[in-house]
Amino acid sequence: MRILFLGDVMGRSGRRAVTDHLPDLKRRYQFDFVIINGENASHGRGLTEKHFECLLEAGADMVTLGDHAFDQRETLGVIARDNRLLRPINMSDAAPGRGAMLYDAPNGQRVLVVNALGRVFMNPIDDPFYAVEKAIADCPLGDVADAVIVDFHAEATSEMQAMGQFLDGRASLVVGTHTHIPTADHRVLKGGTGLMSDAGMCGDYDSVIGMDAEEPVNRFVTGMTRERFTPADVDPSVCGVVIETDNRTGLCTSIQPLRVGGSIGQALPEFD
Repeated sequence: MRILFLGDVMGRSGRRAVTDHLPDLKRRYQFDFVIINGENASHGRGLTEKHFECLLEAGADMVTLGDHAFDQRETLGVIARDNRLLRPINMSDAAPGRGAMLYDAPNGQRVLVVNALGRVFMNPIDDPFYAVEKAIADCPLGDVADAVIVDFHAEATSEMQAMGQFLDGRASLVVGTHTHIPTADHRVLKGGTGLMSDAGMCGDYDSVIGMDAEEPVNRFVTGMTRERFTPADVDPSVCGVVIETDNRTGLCTSIQPLRVGGSIGQALPEFD
């Protein structure tokens, strides 16, 4: 399988980047399944139903969330009725929705997607390692699932890398989201799991992690709040990662970054 994962969509500019670039990328590279993290897609905090539908119409097969999963109240209703939207699996059992789902890809293969939230430098949350391991044990790679993708929404690259090593040989891809900065450590681990600490964001990089730079800089310099953060909205990029998997085992055979548009360095996958 050929799978595309796009990092955090940041506000209007991120949605525009996805809408502008994803349809052409799908035609060009014939992706079998597309996953997008949409937890910042609505004004930088959360995801409304309208913007969820926008990402699906652009070409996403499903959408993951993160620590801002329920910042938009209407998400509560959407996630309860639409299994194409996932929230972190290690949230409270009282939270609506689900954190893992086995999807039928358009080509007929089955993709297990798991969304989890890290604990380092984050608000208190249940153990992500236990929760993800249980979800994968219930739907093992190469048996029930043809591919297993884990979106680990975390602050620390050390925790992201630990999750990759923990799941090596049991997942097709472990990819980090949340920091909005694409890392250069994409690789296939010894057991056959693709790992990238952070996929980056879909948004305007002439910013501070997607926010108009003036207020973040003011807070760093003065230690005081002057106004609300506002998502930057000038020249957005699309950032993510592309993997190919072995059709027999489901393990990763290649992993490549994808960066298109905007001010960040460009990177397009190359296939034989």
